[in-house]
Amino acid sequence: MSENRKFFVYGLFVVVGIIYLIRLLFLQVLDNTYETASNSIKAIPDVPMRGQIYDRKGNLIVFNTLVYDLYVTPNKFKVKDTLSLCNLLKITKNDFDSLMRVAKIYSRAKPSLFMRQLSKEDFARIQDAMVDYPGFEYLKSSIRTYSAPTFAHALGYVSEISKKQLDNQDNLYYHQGDLVGQSGLEKYYEEQLRGRRGVRYVMQDVHGVAKGPWKDGELDTIASAGQNLYSSIDLKLQQYSDSLMAGKAGAVVAIEPSSGEILAMTSAPTYDPALFATREFSKNYSKLYRDPYKPLNNRALSGSYRPGSTFKTVQALVAMQEGAISPGSIFSHAGAPMKCHGHGGLTGVSSAIQWSCNPYFYHVFRRMLYANSEKNTFKASAIGLTKWHDYTEKFGFGHKLGIDLPSESSGKLPDVKYYDKIYGEKRWKFSNIYSLSIGEGELLINPLKLANLAAIIANRGWYIAPHLVKGVGKNNNPLAQYTEKHETGVEPHYFETVVNGMERAVIRGTVSRGAIIPDVQMCGKTGTSQNKKGKDHSIFIAFAPKYNPKIAITVLVENAGFGGFYAAPVASLIIEKYIKGHVDRKAYEHEWKNKNLMQNVIILKPQTPKPKEEKPTPPKSKPEATIVKQTTAAEKKING
Repeated sequence: MSENRKFFVYGLFVVVGIIYLIRLLFLQVLDNTYETASNSIKAIPDVPMRGQIYDRKGNLIVFNTLVYDLYVTPNKFKVKDTLSLCNLLKITKNDFDSLMRVAKIYSRAKPSLFMRQLSKEDFARIQDAMVDYPGFEYLKSSIRTYSAPTFAHALGYVSEISKKQLDNQDNLYYHQGDLVGQSGLEKYYEEQLRGRRGVRYVMQDVHGVAKGPWKDGELDTIASAGQNLYSSIDLKLQQYSDSLMAGKAGAVVAIEPSSGEILAMTSAPTYDPALFATREFSKNYSKLYRDPYKPLNNRALSGSYRPGSTFKTVQALVAMQEGAISPGSIFSHAGAPMKCHGHGGLTGVSSAIQWSCNPYFYHVFRRMLYANSEKNTFKASAIGLTKWHDYTEKFGFGHKLGIDLPSESSGKLPDVKYYDKIYGEKRWKFSNIYSLSIGEGELLINPLKLANLAAIIANRGWYIAPHLVKGVGKNNNPLAQYTEKHETGVEPHYFETVVNGMERAVIRGTVSRGAIIPDVQMCGKTGTSQNKKGKDHSIFIAFAPKYNPKIAITVLVENAGFGGFYAAPVASLIIEKYIKGHVDRKAYEHEWKNKNLMQNVIILKPQTPKPKEEKPTPPKSKPEATIVKQTTAAEKKING
């Protein structure tokens, strides 16, 4: 062989070798097609911790506890002794079969959730033994943990995402088995609380044994925890409010007037939010759902009540602003179909508020509806009601206030169109709807609206939408809509007239004497919401102090009677607790903490769904939308 030919052969071998080396380098280092095709790479989701929730003073309300979720891949599952596995997991054979059936329906080849929320202790107990049961794997997770058994309705709860929610999601964030906020703050602030999920890529052999991170983890993404929420709630005041409403059905809403921040929100009866943070979620939910006293209902937001005499404050303000009456207007009781509750002579709006005089506000509403040049009473009533409706709407009635919770009701504020539909166009007038004058008839509200009304009066004419979160991600960082002022259009000096009447109602009026707070100027208005079955509902709205107010509040106690006797004491104790930091009236406090009124609550049997809009039936004789109830001799001393 010639020397040139020998070098050519050697060179050919070298070139082929280099080509093979380059190809191997490409296949093993640069190209991951082989790895992907052979299923040697596994993506493990990294679920972020949900954001925590604090109260206004920095106390932790909701935090996370580490747990482990057990997943199963049916095609990989092989076990000879199913009973021993059930004993290890502390479940029955029927439970095991049911869980495995669900997993197979989801996918035989993909892992799906088998058992949720194993504690660190449970996981430590089974970790080594699970090696003998192929097909199972675990992922770290967390459960919501609560520092106190309070504030359940507003906090809401998280639970496993449903198939419908999975199918309807827009950005494909959630996977099967993920937890998602289903109610309350957990739902409203879901995007902020959930965080950003990550993923780890792991190499594994044909037996599924992990061999380390793929590409040294350079493609892994780290989960980012959700943003914390800094709520406006005063945790101690919230617990105190709950304690006063124990043994009662109703609601408490307390607001800081200057900011719209909610200080306490109680719906009674309530429940421990921790009941929804266990594997017994379904069982606990079903038990609460079947409870005849409806503890799952958030009465503060979705309850539907007539405001009663608390609404007289709005009537007075709107009528003065429209020029229908003046602060010194006086009316006789003549011609009014409702009775007076017994008091001395009135000197104007303030004294009418003080004694909550029904005939007075009957004439106020009549004067307001007919304060126009139209001579036809039917047309005049429509014109007057339109003006009245537009003003009243600015006080937050008839629409949602926009609280940062998903279950707020709009209530009902009747208008011309509403009555035209019932009676016919130009076939109704003041005598058909006069019950609105004292907050009855077709007018419906929730306790949140009444607390907001108290805040409006405290501010002398404006409010910021009530809200529960004062900071997202950091303190004092609310959503933009919770910094905007809403004006009522009523001049501030008219509010002073009403405020004076509310102060006099507490000092010497319709409020129980025991509700007076030493050294605190509380201004309040009682109300009694008529109820077709059982006793009427007791209502009280108030704020304190009179000048530079720190707290505005409403208390509603179902089936309790007059507002001055039942709702006012609860409100006064909460106000004293917030302003002073303690309660001096210990005997009074003890009395109300131990007062049980649940025996008065009417338990309604399940009924067929009502039409979307309940229509009042016109009377056959004298046209009156609502017949106002008469009082007994004992009740004439006080009005709610």
